[in-house]
Amino acid sequence: MATPLPPGIDLGTILGALDLFGIAVFAASGALAAAAKRQTFVTFTFFALVTGVGGGTVRDLLIGAPVFWIVNSGVLVVVLAVSALLWITPQHWWQGRMLDWFDAVGLGAYGVFGAAKAMQFGVDPLPAVMMGVITACVGGIIRDVLAGEPSIILRPELYVTAAALASGLYVGLRLARLDMQYAAIIGAVAGFLLRGLAIRYNIALPAYRGNG
Repeated sequence: MATPLPPGIDLGTILGALDLFGIAVFAASGALAAAAKRQTFVTFTFFALVTGVGGGTVRDLLIGAPVFWIVNSGVLVVVLAVSALLWITPQHWWQGRMLDWFDAVGLGAYGVFGAAKAMQFGVDPLPAVMMGVITACVGGIIRDVLAGEPSIILRPELYVTAAALASGLYVGLRLARLDMQYAAIIGAVAGFLLRGLAIRYNIALPAYRGNG
């Protein structure tokens, strides 16, 4: 197993961008969930925070890394900015399945970043893929629980599968010695496309049918 890298390790320009982008879009999805419930700005921000950082917090605790938003206050600035933007813009801009599309973007970006950070801290490839899935999915689960909605992972459309594709593809490409930046872009785009197709065409994996 590789030696864990220092907490301040630079994960690269593309990965750093994916991290902030994932935080922003998941924070937006949390704020939109609060908007649907006609909540106050404080609740807006709280939903945005727990959705944006929930998955990454669980990941960091599991891999023994400093919790990212505690050591980097810029994350909180991003969350506040997203909350303020959604608060002051017209509601009709964000109607329809916008929440699902924000999730789709976040799944790809955050799935890749979670796997990359786990690998940088010495986590083996398969658990690193799982860390990518946790990073991408846990925030949305927390959001749905707080909003009193059925969890996103219980819907028939592909969701966790898209996160697994993003993180798994990134890890596989890195093991094949593809440059980190290219592997990140390919993994994030693949995860987004799979989730986007699932949203657009209601693609789902077969459900359990018992002994039938």
